[in-house]
Amino acid sequence: MTRRYEVVYIFDSSLEEPAVTERLGRFHALLGEGTEVAVNHWGKRSLAYPVRRKDTGYYVVAQFAATADKLPEFERALKLDESIVRFLIVLAEEEAATVRVPLEAAVAAAVEEEEE
Repeated sequence: MTRRYEVVYIFDSSLEEPAVTERLGRFHALLGEGTEVAVNHWGKRSLAYPVRRKDTGYYVVAQFAATADKLPEFERALKLDESIVRFLIVLAEEEAATVRVPLEAAVAAAVEEEEE
C-alpha cells in the first residue's frame, strides 16, 4: 500500500545547493522509478543547539508517496551519508488524519468486545 511521507533533511552547511540536489537525487532514486517527490529547499539556517559541533545546517523538506518496503533501504542510505546532520521521516498530515478512528467507533468496538 502506498502512503504519503514527509522527510526533513538537515545537511552540512558547507554543502552548496547543487551538491545537495545531487544527493537528494540519489536518495530519491531509492524510492523507485516514477516516484514523484516534491522538494522544498529552505536554505541555510541556525540550529537550535549544536549537532556534531555544527551551528548551522542546510534544510530541505520533501514529500513523496512510497510503499513501506522501500523505507528501510532509504533510511539506511540516509544514515550512511556523512553530509546529513539529521533527518526525520514522518507520515504526511493528510495520511495521518486518515488513520485516526472516530471516538464513537472506538467506544462501540470496546463495548462489543466487552459483551462477547
